[in-house]
Amino acid sequence: MSSVLLSVTDLVKSYGTRRAVDGVSFRVLAGQTVGLLGPNGAGKSTTVAMLCGLLRPDAGEILLDGQPVAAGAAAVKRRIGMVPQDLALYEDLSARENLRLFGALYGLKGGPLAARIEHVLGLVNLQDRARDKPATFSGGMKRRLNIAAALLHEPDLLILDEPTVGVDPQSRNAIFDTLEALQAQGRALIYTSHYMEEVERLADHIVIIDHGKVLADDTPAALHRRLPARAVLRVDLAEPAAEGVLAALRAHAGVTALAQDKATLDIALVDNADAVPVLGWLQQNGQRPLHFSTARASLEDIFLNLTGRTLRD
Repeated sequence: MSSVLLSVTDLVKSYGTRRAVDGVSFRVLAGQTVGLLGPNGAGKSTTVAMLCGLLRPDAGEILLDGQPVAAGAAAVKRRIGMVPQDLALYEDLSARENLRLFGALYGLKGGPLAARIEHVLGLVNLQDRARDKPATFSGGMKRRLNIAAALLHEPDLLILDEPTVGVDPQSRNAIFDTLEALQAQGRALIYTSHYMEEVERLADHIVIIDHGKVLADDTPAALHRRLPARAVLRVDLAEPAAEGVLAALRAHAGVTALAQDKATLDIALVDNADAVPVLGWLQQNGQRPLHFSTARASLEDIFLNLTGRTLRD
């Protein structure tokens, strides 16, 4: 069994009267990819800032290979690579010059730095744009250069905070290709996102948080086994359903959970066969479905079952 690389125990962080992180605990094993999943505002970015030593927790402990990650613990923090949600690049320097600058901050220089720059440029497939400035790059290319910068010092743990925000599908796939190459090398990753399909593709362990608390911490397969629903029915209505209709629908046979986002209903079902009677019930009760679709249960359905709301909230 792999050793524990990162241990997070009972993290707490408050901003005034609002508790952004409320007793978060989880572990990352060597070579493991942990997906940190939750809606916007769940506490993911605050947790990540504490993991990197950028923000001091009010309570709790973070250990990397048994050593505390805290303000001033430079030797420990150097073993972590961070890809922030907000781009951290100098637009008027070339891609290679950006990497040379970030490498110098890690204490790299000379031949070893030059070799690392060429290696990470190849890893993110930007060799042919090394002399160009990020100001000329697409959003996805900038994201890939950010990943390259975080890998220069060969960290034991790479943390990525919403790395696909604002990128097109082609760029998103290029980022996934890079991360899957890192997984093949045995690199440990923490990947935060509110896009469940990204976490399903990359993670071999998933931590779901909401309102600063851990709701689930397990493998994808184990999380799916916990779900009482095998399918989900998504219905676009002509107008949002009233609370009375939602309350009655939650009690309908075959419905295990329900959430409404504007005029879209996400209904977790025991089985696909329950979709037809549910649709019939909606029509009989004055609702006008404009479009509907069914799919197998996903991580979003697990979140819906745990919280009664969707990851889009």
